[in-house]
This record gives sequence, C-alpha cells and structure tokens, in this order.
Amino acid sequence: MKREEVINKFISKRSYLTNGAGSLAILWGISRGEVKICKAIAKERIKSAVEPFEATIVKDTVKGEVENILVIGDIHAPFELKGYFEFCKATYKKFNCNKVIFIGDIIDNHYSSYHEEDPDGMGGGDELDRAIEDVAKWHKEFPVADVLIGNHDRIIMRKAFSSKIPARWIKDFNDVLGTPGWNWTERVVYNGVQYVHGEGGTARTKAKNDMQSTVQGHIHTQAYCEHLVGRKFRVFGMQVGCGVDGNTYAAAYAKHFRKQAIGCGVVLDNGKQPINVLMEL
Repeated sequence: MKREEVINKFISKRSYLTNGAGSLAILWGISRGEVKICKAIAKERIKSAVEPFEATIVKDTVKGEVENILVIGDIHAPFELKGYFEFCKATYKKFNCNKVIFIGDIIDNHYSSYHEEDPDGMGGGDELDRAIEDVAKWHKEFPVADVLIGNHDRIIMRKAFSSKIPARWIKDFNDVLGTPGWNWTERVVYNGVQYVHGEGGTARTKAKNDMQSTVQGHIHTQAYCEHLVGRKFRVFGMQVGCGVDGNTYAAAYAKHFRKQAIGCGVVLDNGKQPINVLMEL
C-alpha cells in the first residue's frame, strides 16, 4: 500500500488514529515505522485543514448566573428526521435552557462522502440547497450557538486539501450556510464540561481518559449518561443520540447497524446535571 493511501485512510477514518501501529501494520501489510510516519503526516494535515477555526473555546458562567445547555445531536441536513426540530425546540423550553450547542455533523455532504454515494441521489448543488434550507430553520430558532465541526461537516475541506487547493479558496461555514452568529469550533468547554463531536471513541472512554466530563455525538446508535466516580473525582460521559432519518439513502451505509438513538441532551445547573432526552417515535 502506498504512503498516500495510508495517509488518506487515517484522514477519512479518524478512529484509526487511536489504533496501535502494530495492529495497523498487520492490517495494511506495511512496517510499523511507516504506519507511524503516515499517522504523523495525517495529523498535521487534519490540523491544517481546520486552522481557520478556533480549536477550543473555554468559558465559565458568570458568578450568580445559571447556565442550562441544550445539546442538539447530529442532524445531517438535509437528511434529518421529521419532527426532530420541534422536539429540540420543546426540550429547550421544558428545561429552561439559555445556551445551545450543536454537537456536529450539521450537514451530511453525501454527494461528496467517503462512503459509497447513491447514484440515484441528489447532485451536489441540489443537496446543498436542501441542506441550507433545512439549516435556516435551526438558525432562525437558535441564532446564537456553538457548533462543533463534525467529520461530515469537514468533508469538503478535506477533499479540497487532498486536491491541493489553498485554504484561501475555501469559504467559511457561515458564509455558505447563511448562519451568522454561529461559532464553529473543534471543542468547547463550559464549567469544566467538554463538548466534542466524538470521532475518537465513546463519551465514557474520553471522559475516563481525559478525567473530564464529556458530551459528544457522532455515534448515532448510542444515548446514555454514565458517571465515573473515584476516590477523588467524579466525571460523566454523555452520548446525546442524533436526529438522523435512518431510512434515507444517505444513511444506507449504516443499514445493518442498530437503530438510531433519536434524542438530544441537556446539561443543567452549570454543568452539574446531565440528562438524556429521547424523542418519542
């Protein structure tokens, strides 16, 4: 296998970055040293591809204020499940939320996906038009929000990078989708709780590895909150589920997986009370 092919494997499937060099060397039939070199190059390319965005935002609530956060799952516009938008609006109101975080994969980009594309599906222009139309209602309802950059969101940037297109040619997400006021970022931390899209594993694993409460999406079939308690610490890991319509052609790659966990999450009282909220289907 050529070096460029291995690098692209790391970029297209980020979970490989967490695997040991030995197991990947056997899987791909190359040396461990070559695996390590390709992994390092891939990490640099990934880092370069997201340079225009602030990697991490860290904020704490002003003393005396109470922050209740609604965490919206993967939407994959224009392939979101009918009724998910109304469900999230109702959840925001029910739990008296005053902040919104989109956990990533706002758009699907199926026409340019690393999965097999459906030849009978929409073309790139039509899918983007539909996605912009869907995203508009979310932006109108939640005009100020933190938006984590998911693996589907960055597909176009990754393909532009592998095609050697300079970053100056790439438009900002807000310019393309018409979402002024949305803050696109790789990671956000509020009151000690980190919010990530979650391409490197599960929320429980990341919470344990980082020793930090973690909320993430990415895994469409999981919705849970697990508390990890030690002698001198207590953290939680929360998977918030998603809002994806599993019957669409864009989700065909997962047709043999478990059923999607349709839901969102709330983190109440300045990071102290995480709750999964599942949608009635």
